Amino acid sequence: MNILGLMSGTSLDGLDLCLVKFEVSDDQYNFSILESETIPYPNLLAENLKKAVDLSSEDLLRLDVELGRYFGEKVLTFQQKFDLEIDYIASHGHTVFHQPENGFTLQIGCGNQLFAQTNIPVIYDFRSQDVALGGQGAPLVPIGDLHLFQQYVACINFGGIANLSFQSESKRLAFDICPVNMAFSYLTNQLNLPYDDGGMIAKSGEVNRALLMQLNELEFYQAAGPKSLGLEWFNANVLPLLQNENISIPDKLRTMVQHIAIQIANVLSELGNGKVLVSGGGVYNVFLMEQIKAEVRQEIVIPTKEIIEFKEALIFAFLGYLKVHGKVNVLQSVTGASKDSVSGILVS
Repeated sequence: MNILGLMSGTSLDGLDLCLVKFEVSDDQYNFSILESETIPYPNLLAENLKKAVDLSSEDLLRLDVELGRYFGEKVLTFQQKFDLEIDYIASHGHTVFHQPENGFTLQIGCGNQLFAQTNIPVIYDFRSQDVALGGQGAPLVPIGDLHLFQQYVACINFGGIANLSFQSESKRLAFDICPVNMAFSYLTNQLNLPYDDGGMIAKSGEVNRALLMQLNELEFYQAAGPKSLGLEWFNANVLPLLQNENISIPDKLRTMVQHIAIQIANVLSELGNGKVLVSGGGVYNVFLMEQIKAEVRQEIVIPTKEIIEFKEALIFAFLGYLKVHGKVNVLQSVTGASKDSVSGILVS
């Protein structure tokens, strides 16, 4: 079965498309990535997504439909470009609100529009059912880590937010660790740069001890999992600290790198020795990876470019595969929900 995973992350890098072929042999799930691509958002759409949290309900609904159509157009272009057979589309959508404590989460990119554009069955809205069951609705990737990357003691994704997944006895556990590219993007944008290439700007700065202490003392880090982070939490808790005008941008970036390395080391200190698989755009921040390797005792494994960039889209394709087969794709041990669930809405 060929399933196309679509992922739009909080860092607004663009739309990730990853077509995956899944097969089952001796109760083992096997996958092969057939094609993958990241399509940057047009400037206007990126700006609209950035301010989506502040839109009126009418404008947000309009953006939901617009994004669904955009996804559909890009899927058709991708399909024609590579001459692909696609059985299902599994779309994460783009997160606008994530407030599980208030019983809701919202990912836009209208699944009905996506289906209408492509005439390919679509699975979308993977989070709401888990939130309704009392869960965090996040992270969802651990089910893929469990079945597709079981040789690692832990898996960490460095996107807008870093999240961790690991096996504890018979349970899969996971939680969000700390902001990564969300913070880096905010800081580098002030220098009119899209990102800090290789972490070289951060490397040129110095750690600001006062800022580092403030970051490390945030209440979220003291809480036990399951726990998850969103843009609202970042804006309320981290942004005010990064807006200190007395600290240079390179020093803020350097301090943020140290903060992330410390938080990664804190969570990995609870786990045994072994290999840790890392993925996500943050892996390309060479300086960040160096600082993390210096802080942890496990071996950090940097995989192929396809896995680094498309692991989340790959696993959303897998979530879709499990949904189609009526199998559990969201784990209560990860989200804190009252039970496991077969999540996602299927439009066909």
